[in-house]
Amino acid sequence: MVATPLSPPTEVIHLSGISWQTYETLLAELSDRRLRLTYNRGNLEIMAPFPPHELGKTLMSRFVETLAEESEIQIHPLGSTTFKRPELSGAEPDECFYICNIDAVRGKKRLDLTQDPAPDLVVEIDVTSSSRSRLQVYADFGVVEVWVYDGDALVIHQLQNGSYITTPTSQFFPDIPIPAIAEFLQQAGTEDYLTLVKAFRSWVRSQIGQ
Repeated sequence: MVATPLSPPTEVIHLSGISWQTYETLLAELSDRRLRLTYNRGNLEIMAPFPPHELGKTLMSRFVETLAEESEIQIHPLGSTTFKRPELSGAEPDECFYICNIDAVRGKKRLDLTQDPAPDLVVEIDVTSSSRSRLQVYADFGVVEVWVYDGDALVIHQLQNGSYITTPTSQFFPDIPIPAIAEFLQQAGTEDYLTLVKAFRSWVRSQIGQ
């Protein structure tokens, strides 16, 4: 087993040669701690979320909800639910949403990706670590769209033929210039939270009304 900590080492740790059983055991033992685990074919990433990450994650979730409200689109948010493909991969997205497949998962206490659909939309906040390793996991799951914000840009990844391509528009909110949301996220550390949410809502309404 080889460990390759990133900088700073307290935020992200990468481990290789990890069995699926070890991953399952760690999930159970660390369930009461604020750690995110991503498993992909023997490689394990353990991340400890920090305030800038959590603020961005919370704000982005609120923004997606606002987009859905103003666009009159139904969503079913499941936050950082753990998703798995046994013996292959497992991940806990920063935020995830069912949009097209709400009826297939609504009311279920557990989801099995061998039978249930993956989330339609996943959001990742990369201000303290990279989600690059998780994109392959989400492709394995069949997540059709992933938004990644790295502190500078918000990039849309859409699944095509088993891998992701970048695109300027979202298939779920085609009338909204999603990459422009980065301008609001960049104000998260200095602007009042609710003031920023109100400004974002006004902006969304102006885009829909064009």
